Amino acid sequence: MFLVLVVTDELREFLVRARSGAAIRVIQVLIRDEQLVLGAYREPAQSWDRDYDNFLLPLLDEEEPCYILYRLDSQNAQGYEWLFISWSPDQSPVRLKMLYAATRATVKKEFGGGQVKDEMFGSVKEDICLQGYERHESSCCAPAPLTAAEKELQQIRLTEVNVEMGVDMSKPQTMQGLAFPLQDAAKRALQQLTDRRINYIQLRLDTEKETIDLVHTNPTETHDLPRRVPSDTPRYHFFLYKHSHEGEYLESVVFIYSMPGYSCSVKERMLYSSCKSRLLEEVERDYRLVVAKKMEIDSGEELTEEFLYDEVHPKQHAFKQAFAKPRGPAGKRGNKRLIRGGGGENGQKS
Repeated sequence: MFLVLVVTDELREFLVRARSGAAIRVIQVLIRDEQLVLGAYREPAQSWDRDYDNFLLPLLDEEEPCYILYRLDSQNAQGYEWLFISWSPDQSPVRLKMLYAATRATVKKEFGGGQVKDEMFGSVKEDICLQGYERHESSCCAPAPLTAAEKELQQIRLTEVNVEMGVDMSKPQTMQGLAFPLQDAAKRALQQLTDRRINYIQLRLDTEKETIDLVHTNPTETHDLPRRVPSDTPRYHFFLYKHSHEGEYLESVVFIYSMPGYSCSVKERMLYSSCKSRLLEEVERDYRLVVAKKMEIDSGEELTEEFLYDEVHPKQHAFKQAFAKPRGPAGKRGNKRLIRGGGGENGQKS
């Protein structure tokens, strides 16, 4: 059963106060007993940058994830602007990481995205300390030094090589995409899907570590798919589509690449696009998963029952044959003759 976390009344009322301009600098949100609850919070003492490390860093537990909302001193039309920070330390249990990752959109929706100026994700304190935020801000405004993966991606985009394939020299071949390694949890999930013990997998790229990580494997029906697709970040999805076709029961594995348009960074769009083909090659080769259909979507709203069925079983359009003059009755006429004026048949003399 799909787990829906409840937002406590205390947290909901506190977030309303914060959005309305109350003197609150930082808010910590935690998961306790399958509920989103209010953790620690602080009122402003100095300017936002002077408060930042003193207020935020003590809230980061080395073994437990959390969400942090941090208020800046700048304002937009709706009020003060905020940072939305997802803290997921490397030492925390995988189950907690998955739970927080799957709930991030809920917290952001509850707070409201209109006043969120920026979002950050961190697994070590250096990622989201004041210097880390300044690096993040600079990377959004100016090109950052390229990582090894980005250099390879740049080479892919800029360079095409022609490769001889037998005697056929007419087909240009491009360089292969990037290959980020699958983490152990993702590998186990793919094997479980092969064995039909689960029916859904969601994967994400860790662009800093250059790995493919498991987000979750929540049991999923076709009508659940739209809400599985994040609206603000790309994802890879594998779904076991159970259906009937022409009276036959089928279980078809479909691969869905969700890319929510230009709300994602250029880096994310390029890396997800480049890693996709190599991931599918590995899945089909190493896990013997037959992917019946590969599709790309912008929004989860596209994933209706009708859409999936038509993608897996495209309608066959009737071929309209050009009109041809009917042949004459067999055995009653001779071979076709060429008539030349005044001569015999086929140019021969009688």
